[in-house]
Amino acid sequence: MTVEIRRGSARFVSRSPGMVTHHAFSFGEHYDPERLRFGPMVCHDDHHLGTGKGFDTHRHSGLDIVTWVVAGRLEHRHSGGGPTVVEAGQVAVLATGSGVEHSEHATEDGRARFVQVWLTSADDAAAGAGDPSYDVRSVPAVTGSLVEVARPQPGASLQLARLDALQTLALPVAPKVHTYVVTGALTRSSMAEPLAAGDAFLFTDEPAHEVTAAVPTDLLVWTFDD
Repeated sequence: MTVEIRRGSARFVSRSPGMVTHHAFSFGEHYDPERLRFGPMVCHDDHHLGTGKGFDTHRHSGLDIVTWVVAGRLEHRHSGGGPTVVEAGQVAVLATGSGVEHSEHATEDGRARFVQVWLTSADDAAAGAGDPSYDVRSVPAVTGSLVEVARPQPGASLQLARLDALQTLALPVAPKVHTYVVTGALTRSSMAEPLAAGDAFLFTDEPAHEVTAAVPTDLLVWTFDD
């Protein structure tokens, strides 16, 4: 049973013209053997893109990639599919299967911010197998409640919570729970000093915990069975 607080200020940062990315886990030239993964989660990135900026065509396989657009609009292109624009408040799930090439850019009408998670498959035989797929859907937020955003693979679920100031929420119970403060802040609790946007709770085999918003706050909550 453990509670870990990952502060946004401790994230790895990558910068290039018009782009800033905050990495929760080891990525590229950033390496820390203590920060490799959390369950199947091997990447949790918070991307800020200038107008028209982004990631040119590159290849992935054996991953489920979940993208939550926080602000602006993100244009996604992938092999076998035309351009798709993902709006704020929408989630995109890319199952890369045996391999897919894709690109992601803020649209030409403004900047974009999105949170992206990469999940490996728990099934070694399934990893890197199958045809790629891509799905986008809108998620109506319900203030004060958890709303499921995506279930990209068995045993993995992403939920959104939108809280008003001073509203309290009971987090779900699972073998592993990752709670990320996307916007806003959480008040001081028995677990930690206040959490700000960019901070996260990582729970392993913990009982139920409650959090309270200090100001209007959005949380992205992952649960993993393993």
